[in-house]
Amino acid sequence: MLFSSISFLYFFIPAIILLYFIAPKKLKNAVLLLFSLFFYAWGGVKYAAMMVLAIALGYVFGLLIERFRGKKISKVFLFFAVASIISFMLYFKYTDFFIENFNAITGLSIPLLKIVLPIGISFYTFQIISYVVDVYRGEKAQKNPINLAAYIAMFPQLIAGPIVRYSDVARELETRTHSFTMAGEGTRRFILGLAKKVLIANSMYDLSELIYAAEEKTVLMYWIYGISIALYIYFDFSGYSDMAIGLGKIFGFHFLENFNYPFISRSATEFWRRWHMSLGSWFRDYLYIPLGGNRVPKWRWLINIFAVWMFTGFWHGASWNFIIWGLFFGVLLVIEKFFLLKYLEKSHVLSRVYILFAVITSFIVFQIPTMGEAFTYIGGLFGAGGIPFASAETLYFLRNYAVLLILALVGATPLVKSLATKLSTSAKLGKVVNVLEPIMLVCLLVVVTAFLVDSSSNPFLYFRF
Repeated sequence: MLFSSISFLYFFIPAIILLYFIAPKKLKNAVLLLFSLFFYAWGGVKYAAMMVLAIALGYVFGLLIERFRGKKISKVFLFFAVASIISFMLYFKYTDFFIENFNAITGLSIPLLKIVLPIGISFYTFQIISYVVDVYRGEKAQKNPINLAAYIAMFPQLIAGPIVRYSDVARELETRTHSFTMAGEGTRRFILGLAKKVLIANSMYDLSELIYAAEEKTVLMYWIYGISIALYIYFDFSGYSDMAIGLGKIFGFHFLENFNYPFISRSATEFWRRWHMSLGSWFRDYLYIPLGGNRVPKWRWLINIFAVWMFTGFWHGASWNFIIWGLFFGVLLVIEKFFLLKYLEKSHVLSRVYILFAVITSFIVFQIPTMGEAFTYIGGLFGAGGIPFASAETLYFLRNYAVLLILALVGATPLVKSLATKLSTSAKLGKVVNVLEPIMLVCLLVVVTAFLVDSSSNPFLYFRF
């Protein structure tokens, strides 16, 4: 079940909100858990059962780690906890990748297992790992299995993030407040995120697919493809994060922000402080720092950097293009730290041109699975192969999608948010905006619903996760 689906919007959400708010306080987590399991089981009951098993392992190992904290056996329990939890993700997500590469190296023909990837396994795996590691580091283990299961299986952030750490919501699992104000803020955030996903991300995806299918390419067409792919991935990721944060508020949870206008960055370093922040901080705290971070000899530090970025790429999908995508950013970050950053800081224009080109290039690699084809597209940005700059077909795409491209580009900056804030806080217009906003949100929901009913295209980026 997808957030951007009629069944979720008009059946699942009304049902859970009704039962959640009429349930007594002690049963709210149980209601949230049951609906979350149903939500996940929609994609396959056996995968929901596997997730329950992973949660049970995290619960038991968390208690054992806390019980023997300070003793060597506690570290043994931590090792088996992480190994057992991550083994699910390794099997379902990476088995065929390893078989393919083993066959390529050895010349054998071991058949692929064709394993179906459970949606969201990467997200809940990281949440369970962070939980048991935090307990090992001193956090209190959760004694109530329903509370722990509700945290891990919580449907708003289960399949698309953000990666919510137990320590961030531990108090709210035990006691949290609900209000019309929070519910209103959550509903507003959800509808805006839904619109970003359905109206912008899906349209950018459709544009990129049209260009990808075009027989004759031009330089301008390659640039439109790169820009549309970057916008598609951003609005899809951030749209789902907005929906998750909004749903969390409706149910009394405060999830941390996951995106902060990354396209206004002036370096790769800043970009990754703004892009998928929950993932970046997870790798920093649970891989980079445990490896020694930058408190090691320079050669070890470089190994740590590239290890983190290799795994960051690999986390996104079981394919070499994701690994290369991650290492690409690793290389940029190292170059910036050694000498480039001081030059980027001197020029507002050059730094932004640099990072936008780097991001567009990287997402071409991210989206196109074969490196040969990805390099063809990157070369096409510069007219490699003697291709023309534009054509009648290119101008047709540009004409039909120009307005949407401009709206998406503007929407990827803080301009719209700043303008909305100024209007809502204006002494003259504030009251008018407050009256019109609910009407506009309802209209936006109607438009989104019409798009979902009428359109056959509703891509789900997270099938790889």
